[in-house]
Amino acid sequence: MDRLPYYHILHLLSLVVLTTQTFMAFANPAPENKKRTMIITGIASLLLFVSGFGMLTVLKIPVSTGWVLVKLVCWFFLSGLAGIAYRKAHLRGALSVVALGLVTVALFMVYLRPF
Repeated sequence: MDRLPYYHILHLLSLVVLTTQTFMAFANPAPENKKRTMIITGIASLLLFVSGFGMLTVLKIPVSTGWVLVKLVCWFFLSGLAGIAYRKAHLRGALSVVALGLVTVALFMVYLRPF
């Protein structure tokens, strides 16, 4: 059974959930939303990580490949942005630009693989 489509769907779904919840935290950093948002972004981040490495394993792509390392850095920073939005609400505008940039770079890396 080919597992690649399942990893790919899980990876994209996790990216969408992580990104939308992060931007939701930027739009409304109310303290009563924090716990739910942090749980959802944490689970989405874990699923994004696991599904990404699952695809790398199925496709036999080494982790040391340049575009994979760039995507790992983007994942790491994007995973923490929702929490920062609650602590540093005055930086929401700048953080949303950073989040959009991280998602753009990650998508660029996977589809063009410049390294």
